[in-house]
Amino acid sequence: MQKKIIFFSGPGISAPSGIKTFRDADGLWENHKIEDVCNFNTWKKIFELVHKFYNARRVQLKDVKPNEGHFGVRRVFEKYGKENVVNITQNVDDLFEQAGFQNDEILHVHGELTKMQCFACGNVWDIGYNEFDISKDRCPKCNSLKGVKPKIVFFNESAPLYREMMKYFDHLSNPNTILVVIGTMGNVVPIAYLIGNTPAKKILCNKEPSEHLPEHLFDKIYYESIEDAMAKIEDDICSWWE
Repeated sequence: MQKKIIFFSGPGISAPSGIKTFRDADGLWENHKIEDVCNFNTWKKIFELVHKFYNARRVQLKDVKPNEGHFGVRRVFEKYGKENVVNITQNVDDLFEQAGFQNDEILHVHGELTKMQCFACGNVWDIGYNEFDISKDRCPKCNSLKGVKPKIVFFNESAPLYREMMKYFDHLSNPNTILVVIGTMGNVVPIAYLIGNTPAKKILCNKEPSEHLPEHLFDKIYYESIEDAMAKIEDDICSWWE
């Protein structure tokens, strides 16, 4: 199996940019559980609320800029080449794109906030940082309203890009592969399970430890902001790769 440099990121890489979670200390958003607002089994029943939630996130994203973490991953990508570097993210923001990545150079396994999809006809289109107005907006292909959903993987919805993600994790069988895990607690995508006893080199950068990410699985651990750790991670990659 070919050696790779694999980045796997979660909300922690975008946190220094000021991405809001829309989740209060009690786990609610406007008195609604996030799991309810983003539930594939019930989203059509609360259609207006779902679009209100994602409209707010989309508009907020307009004023958010990438940070040193995003730019650092881009530097590694440019230095070692598209054939060697894989960028997988759980994040639905477009900060990697803003940092210079083309859309096909990122695997957004949980969807993209700046896109919409229609379950009536399968159409996907860019909405940018604009709100979807349910009073007048429709699918531009089939004119459906109720079939239109943010292109986000909801709870209880299949994640079609997981299969491709798993293929990349197969490269961990190569001891010269380098995996960099940034800003995730490991409870949504089970990183610890995917890592297993693979011989690849592994780096973890989180603000704090997680019970879902046993420390013994990693060769280097940085419990600090990705902005502070990125240069060290780039040095680690350089020493292991070359």
